[in-house]
Amino acid sequence: MAQHAVFFVAGSAFFLYILYTRLALYLSRRAFKKQNGCQPNPYVFNKDPILGIDNILAGLRSSKTYTVLEDTQNKYKDLGSNTFHSRLATMPVIMTTEPENIKTILSLKFKDYSLGAREKAFKPLLGHGIFNSDGERWANSRHLLRPNFARDQVADLDAFERHFKLMLKHVPKDGSTVDLQELFFRLTIDSATEFLFNHSTNSLRMVGQDEADNEDVIFSKAFGVAQNDTLTRIRLSFMYRFTNQTEARDAVRICVEYVDKWVDDAVRWRQEKDAEKAAGGEKDEERYLFIHELAKQTSDKARIRDELMNVLLAGRDTTASLLSNMFFELAKQPELWKRLREEIAVLDGRLPTYEELRNFKLLKWCLNESLRLHPVVAANSRLAIKDTVLPLGGGSDGKTPLFVPRGTLISYTTYAMHRREDLYGPDAHLYKPDRWANLRPGWEYLPFNGGPRICLGQQYALTEAGFVTARLVQEFAKMESRDDGPWKEGLTLTCCSLNGTKVGLFN
Repeated sequence: MAQHAVFFVAGSAFFLYILYTRLALYLSRRAFKKQNGCQPNPYVFNKDPILGIDNILAGLRSSKTYTVLEDTQNKYKDLGSNTFHSRLATMPVIMTTEPENIKTILSLKFKDYSLGAREKAFKPLLGHGIFNSDGERWANSRHLLRPNFARDQVADLDAFERHFKLMLKHVPKDGSTVDLQELFFRLTIDSATEFLFNHSTNSLRMVGQDEADNEDVIFSKAFGVAQNDTLTRIRLSFMYRFTNQTEARDAVRICVEYVDKWVDDAVRWRQEKDAEKAAGGEKDEERYLFIHELAKQTSDKARIRDELMNVLLAGRDTTASLLSNMFFELAKQPELWKRLREEIAVLDGRLPTYEELRNFKLLKWCLNESLRLHPVVAANSRLAIKDTVLPLGGGSDGKTPLFVPRGTLISYTTYAMHRREDLYGPDAHLYKPDRWANLRPGWEYLPFNGGPRICLGQQYALTEAGFVTARLVQEFAKMESRDDGPWKEGLTLTCCSLNGTKVGLFN
């Protein structure tokens, strides 16, 4: 009897403790909302309020029909709000396309948010590199990498020209159809691996040859498989564990083993340099090498590999996707190609300099417009790690502050924001580079993220994309589209054209 009484008292105490903490949380949050003038957001997408299964299934249907971005944009339109609630499994989600909200998340209240579940989803491929870490580890990664993106490194146009000439060999000059997207992805992984590892995959040399036993090509393909698996992890959430993961695990293993080989060489190089220095015979290195600079700063092989893998992901896919999307649109507007030819004609056939690339207005507008209409990172998210507030989204008009409970995922949809007609006009869905003649956007234009985590490699990407575009414009007098349909999304970790970039080019 006494034992039952003890259990009853303990149970009652536990219940009262839970009740007390819940009540205290409710009261503190009510005061917090009142203090910040927060109003609830009445717009909800998912019908399943517990697990959001309908939302997950809708996402899977959209991915099968290649309409994830279009369907997401339509959610905002159908609900009539730039901010709404949703759910991903047990996690509450706030979706937004408000520039001020995004500015708050990425900059003004940067420390209120983390990467959330993204760290776990990206870890097999990216480890704990700069794109997949928070807090002090992220700050250390940024400090480690920032010096490697100085102008002298990103403006190595001679390296871009070497790879461009290899690509040019595979572009017919008689107007025969070619898929530039495939060539762009080969070009950018070749140039990025040379920049990072001091060893290019040279996949452009392998076009039309037997690639089955080539370790560089095997790595390139495995890298793509591993990226797709990362996206699947994010989309399926807890249901990912029920999928067949054999191919993905093999792909990650191939990627890790490939990069580790170059990391081992770099660490060995550093050890030799240290020995030379100790003997008083050290000589300055003749040229800059990204991987050697990392090895100078740390001998942690896993750390070096993670950072290399992270930068490779950004350096390869973003630039290739930008070029693919832009040339898809340029091919449908021959007048634009003609105007680019006129602008680039000032070079009189010679290679452009870094300064000239930055000063070609129409070229810059074409790049900007592609990044607006088809942002290569079409959506992103942050997890609230404390109770916080967004400046907009509350109330039926979305004009008052919105309370964000700790544990809420904020998803900001760059693709939909870049197509808001109230920001870019009724023709926001069209590719019109000339709009940039008078356009000076702020946070409503976010091709390379913003705030403390703004992309370190954006100048590298823009320089390479601008150089490749200028060189193709120099080489070919005319370009025709060989795709009668509209652009369709090919969404992995970046966004490119689903059907490739099929064109005909003429001397």
